[in-house]
Parts: sequence; C-alpha cells; structure tokens
Amino acid sequence: MEVGLQPQFRWTSPADRLNNMNKPAKKIILTVGEPAGIGPDIVIDIAGRAITDDQSSGTMTALVDPELMDQRAQQLGSELRCATTQAGSVTFGSLNIDGRHRMSAPVVPGMLDQRNALYVYECINTAVTECLAGHYSAMVTAPVHKGIINEAGITFSGHTELIATLCQVDKPVMMLANSHLRVALVTTHLPLSEVPVAITRKSVTQTINIVFHDLQSKFNIPAPRILVCGLNPHAGEDGYLGREEIETITPCLNALRQQGIDTIGPIPADTAFTAQQLAQADAVVAMYHDQGLPVIKAGGFGETVNITLGLPIVRTSVDHGTALSLAGSGKAQADSLLAAIEQAYNLGGELNGA
Repeated sequence: MEVGLQPQFRWTSPADRLNNMNKPAKKIILTVGEPAGIGPDIVIDIAGRAITDDQSSGTMTALVDPELMDQRAQQLGSELRCATTQAGSVTFGSLNIDGRHRMSAPVVPGMLDQRNALYVYECINTAVTECLAGHYSAMVTAPVHKGIINEAGITFSGHTELIATLCQVDKPVMMLANSHLRVALVTTHLPLSEVPVAITRKSVTQTINIVFHDLQSKFNIPAPRILVCGLNPHAGEDGYLGREEIETITPCLNALRQQGIDTIGPIPADTAFTAQQLAQADAVVAMYHDQGLPVIKAGGFGETVNITLGLPIVRTSVDHGTALSLAGSGKAQADSLLAAIEQAYNLGGELNGA
C-alpha cells in the first residue's frame, strides 16, 4: 500500500540493517535507559549482532555504566564483556562505551530502584549536551520509567519533554513512524480530560509548522501534504459533537493553507487512517496520544520509531516501554531499537573530520 512515503524512508529488514550502517562520517550516542528494564538487553543484542554482521566499529557510543553491561551480559548468557583498548577507551562488542556516569545501587532485572534514577537522568542530559556540542550526529534513547524518576524527586514528564527543555525548545513534536505511516501529535502525555483545553490555535499551528518544516529539512520531502485529524467523533459533526473543529482546528488549517502549507482536514479520526486517505498524505497529525499511536503501533509494533521533531538535534527512540517482566530473560526483541538507530543514521548530519 502506497501512502505517500518517500523511498529513502523505507526500512530494510532487521537482519539487513546493521550491514547498512557502515557510515563512518556519522556518530550516534545511545542511552540505555532504565537499568532494570530491557534497555541493556536490547543494546547487548545489537552489540553482538553488529559483530556478526561486520559493522564498522567506532560509529556508535553507548552512554552506560560498564558494570551494568557486564552484569546483564552474564545474566543473558552472552560472552560479550567490556574491554579496554590500548588507547584507553572502553568497548563492548562493536560499541564504544562512555562510562562517565555510574549507578548508585546494584541492579536486579525487573526491580526498579529510586537510587538509580539520577543516573538515568544524567545520561540523557549528557547525550543531549554532546549532540548540541556537535560531537555526535544524533542520539538514540532506550526506554525509561517515568514513575521511578518522579518518585526519586526528579520532575520528569517524559523523554521528549526533558530533551526539549535541555535544547531550550518550547514546543517539541512527537512523531512515530514506520515504513507505512508517520503520525505526529499535537498533545503528548496528558490525561484525556486535559486534552481539549490544550488544543488551541497556537498548539495546532505550531505542531503543523514543525511537522512541515522537518518533513522538508530532515526527510527531504519538498512539498509535504499533512492530513489533520479532528478532535471529536466525526470531527465534531458540524458542532453537534463539539466545537473545537469549528472554532480552533479549521481556522488554523485555513490560515496555514494561505501560507503555502498543504493540509487536509480536519478528518474524522475513524476514517483518517484508511488507505484512501493515507495515500494522499506524507504524515498524519493527531490531536492526542491515543488517537493516533494505537493505529501506527498496531500496524508495525517493533518496527516503529519515535522521532522528536522541532529540535536542533536529531533524536530517535524505541516505540515501547521498559518491559520490566522481560528484563534479563533473553526474550526482549531489539527490532525497534534497530529501526531507531537506522533512522538516526539517516537523519543525522555528517560530522567534520569524522
């Protein structure tokens, strides 16, 4: 099914991806996320497969406590261990290891510990700082656990929001993408009761402007077409089921069209994701988290990538959570992380002298 996607956006199969990452002019920094979750498992999987698939070394650095990698590798039955090179750097399989941040407590897979929350936070902060300084082309993030970070006394509403704050960006846009579909969100991690208030002319306009700009600049789509969902059932049905479409969304779309931004909508969400509608669009803008993301995940869970738009850096992430029950079991799948790494290489700029 053709849905308006450009050829450079299409994924290879997971088995082929690492072979296609031989791009020495780009460097990726990877955060491993919640240490008790599956982040270490899937990073170890990639490090091992990269060796098998003869990936060139030196292009990807994991920002992680080396002891965590060694411990989890042993628990998973992997022979990989951290090693120190003659130059004094640390490697783990095909990955370089930046171990500047260390955990405060031992890790038991599946068991959250507040004492390690600051370590998780510091790794994200450092990765952003390194990208802003131009030392890396992009950052890739494994999943974190919002609850345990907040329980440790660190205000944290999500990866996307924190990275935006560190980048001094007021309005980041969360977009999930796979080989079939791109879905961006006007609102992200809000209770459903707070969504209507957050759907303003400013928030809708900002979101669509950012999506349009990044589709051009990052995805090389010269004239993006953006399909926009309504907020209410049947897109408000001429005001009988809500007036947000009449008072907010439609005026925004009319103004954007006058500026040369090609928007379609507002379209009722229950028909926006049909093949006929998607065939004419390069991306869909949904009003809230559970309006758009269940659709894209149902059609490509494990192959979907979270891409943060509107930043001065490139950031991609997995489409799943920490999966505490799978940590250390050997059952975690690395496909989404592979896809996130591939997109980071595709979207990230080349580094001078790399």
